[in-house]
This record gives sequence, structure tokens and C-alpha cells, in this order.
Amino acid sequence: MRRLSCILLALLVLLGASGCLVGRRPAPAQGDPQRAVRRVLPNGVRVVAQEHRASDVVALQLWVAAGGRDEAASELGLAHYLEHMLFKGTTTRPAGFIDREVEGVGGRMNAGTSLDYTYYHMLLPARRALAGIETLADISVNAALDENQLEREKRVVLEEMKLAEDTPSRLLARQLYEAVFDGHAYGRPVIGRPELIRALTRDQLLAFYRRHYVPESLTLVVVGAVRPDDVVEAATRAFGRFPRSGTQRLPAPPAASARPRQLQRLRPGAHAYLGLAWPAPRLDHADTPAVDLLTAVLGQGRASRLTRSLRERLGLVNTIATSYAALEAAGIVSITAQLEPANLERAEAGILEEVRRIARDGVSEAERERALTVAEARREFQMETAEGRAFTLGHAETIWTIEEELAYVDHLRSVTREQIRAAAVRYLDPERFARVVFTPEPAR
Repeated sequence: MRRLSCILLALLVLLGASGCLVGRRPAPAQGDPQRAVRRVLPNGVRVVAQEHRASDVVALQLWVAAGGRDEAASELGLAHYLEHMLFKGTTTRPAGFIDREVEGVGGRMNAGTSLDYTYYHMLLPARRALAGIETLADISVNAALDENQLEREKRVVLEEMKLAEDTPSRLLARQLYEAVFDGHAYGRPVIGRPELIRALTRDQLLAFYRRHYVPESLTLVVVGAVRPDDVVEAATRAFGRFPRSGTQRLPAPPAASARPRQLQRLRPGAHAYLGLAWPAPRLDHADTPAVDLLTAVLGQGRASRLTRSLRERLGLVNTIATSYAALEAAGIVSITAQLEPANLERAEAGILEEVRRIARDGVSEAERERALTVAEARREFQMETAEGRAFTLGHAETIWTIEEELAYVDHLRSVTREQIRAAAVRYLDPERFARVVFTPEPAR
């Protein structure tokens, strides 16, 4: 999930540059849960609306239960590519509609593709809320997928791939996913592979669009200076006319417990990069809150163990961080560091020693309380904005439940020090982990 590690490394990597996010775990929707109205239209479209009048704006988001894990091997990258193309016009809105209908009224629009979902998000003046709902309904089923636009967009996506390859932190995160989830859909890059994108045809993309962008897969979330009843009425007019498809999304298969892989490669640059990763519990697992706090104690923030030990005391790393991504079908804990090549062996040994120590001796009450305070603060910060609230509600409705999301902070508060220690024993095996290392190419 993305909990304490709100911006997991994975996201840096697995998503395209159009704002894609893979794994970051949103903050639970704290406060005013009774004001969030949820309706399911007769055709299966879900509508979630919440009145939030901190400012005279409205956040509108369309969530689609289709991401990288829903692609066949021959479709790798199509969920992300389709996200790009939905901005290029529909059968009723020609190219440039974002400039006119969104940016032209002072708003903004973007999108993100992850392993578990795709979402499109707008921020508009509140008076434009109903028009924004119509726009999201239009792109959900009426994208033009113009052949010429499709070919031009290939250059953009291929450049995104090159950027990801040239950014060590993004590449490291992606390859840790490949190493941990070898053979599973979660181990494939959301952005796809160059050879498949170059060969992509409109017919392939249209087939993916028709198969996955169906009413039963759509969730509309609207949060801001609006009345929820007005939102539901507008959504019923805009989305309610689409016929039910009768299809259901296939569940993601569980990740196999194959031995994680090891990878070492040369890269340009002066620094080395070290990544260690372990399979971890999925989003709805009972151990998720304990693993969330464990990763915070271990490597999130200046007071965390790995930062104090390896960076501040020993000076072995320039940066070091721990992240936990809890996805719908599996999870991953990652520890990544940038360092001098000469320090690789000592840094890895130091990381594993801290892992052993936390499994053996547990954590202090002060560490548990610090991790919990950080988690609560991050959630409060996210819930200050309409966009943050909408993301939290949309994510929960798409791959979890809003009820569980609302209860999550209470689950965190109930985690004991012994449960954190037990999570370290259960999930962070110092003898069995994925390892990815980048070292500088030798000088010529």
C-alpha cells in the first residue's frame, strides 16, 4: 500500500511522466466521513461525492479499474498509452478540449497509470463542476483514438522510457519490482517496452479500451464546494446512459513465492545505487499496519534507524530510504541507497544488521509513537485539499473499500511493539531478498 511511504519508489518508476503514480498509498479519508455520499448507478458506475468548502474549487476524478496488471503480454504498456490518448480528443470534443474547457477556465487536468488502476483528475472552479462531469463521461467511452495522434504520441512515450532508463532511482525501483515479482504482472513496467509501443496499432488500443473502460469499472469522485445530491444527479445524466457491459474484472493472481533475483549492472555516473527488497503483505492483509510502521521506524525520516546509523554515524551512504507499497494482490518493502562504490559491501551489511536487530530486539515505544505521529500528520495534510480527499476516496473505492480506508488510522494506532517486531521476522528475511546494484562504468 503506500501508507507511510506515501510516495513509494515504485511510483517513480512504474508510471509514466504524465503524472502516473503506481504505488503510492493515499492517506485515509479522515474527518467528515458521514458527508461522503456513495451511489451505484444501475449500469454499475460508482459515484462518490463529498462537500468540502475550504475553497471555491472542485476536484473531479475518474477512476478506472484497469492498470498494468490487466494487460496481456502482447498489450504491455497499453493502459498507460491509453491514458495519454484520452487527452487527444473524443468524437464530440476535438483535440485541444483541455485548453478550452479546463485550462481556459483556470483549471488543470492530468492522469496517472499504476499497476492496479488508471485515474484522470481535474481541478476546476466550483461553478464548472457539472461541465467537468460531462467531460469525464465523454472521455470514458468516446475517445477518438485518432490514428495520426496515436503515431505522434509514440515519440512521447518512447522519450518517457528513455528518461526512466536515464534516471537511476526510477530504474532501480522498477528493477526491484521485476526482481521481487518475477513472472507476475506486478513485475512488468507500466510504461511498457519499446518494441511493443513502436508496433502498436489503433485496433489494439481500441480493443483494450472497449474491453476495460466499461461502466462496471468506472468510479467518479467529486469533492469540493458542491452539493453531493447535485453531483449524483449530474453523474446519473452523464454516465447513466451507458449500457452495462456484463463483464467483471479478473482478480489479480497472488504473487508466487519464488526466490527473489539478484542483479548487478554498470551505469554511467560517479555514484553507486543499492536496492534490497522483500515480498510484503497485500493491501487488505491484517499485517499491513504493522509493516507500515516497521518501514517508518527502519528508514523513513532523519530519525529512522538506517538514516541515523548508515548516513549520520557511519557516513556510508549519501541517501537511504525505506518504502512499503501495498498493492491489491501483493506488496513490496524496498530499501534503497545512493553511495560511493567503495562502501557497497559495508552498507549492505549495515542494512541487514539493522534488519536483524529490529527482528531480535524490537522497537522502542518512542520509535513506535514517532512512526504513528508521522502517519497521522501525513494523513491530515492530505485531507486538507479537495484533491487529496478525492484521491483517497477514489483509490479506496477502486481497489479496497472506503470503510477500511477510514478505519486504517485506528488500525495503525492499535499496532503494538511486539507486532512490529513480528512483522520484521515474518517479512524481512536477511537471508532471502532481492538485490539490485548499479555501479559506475570504469573510466576510459
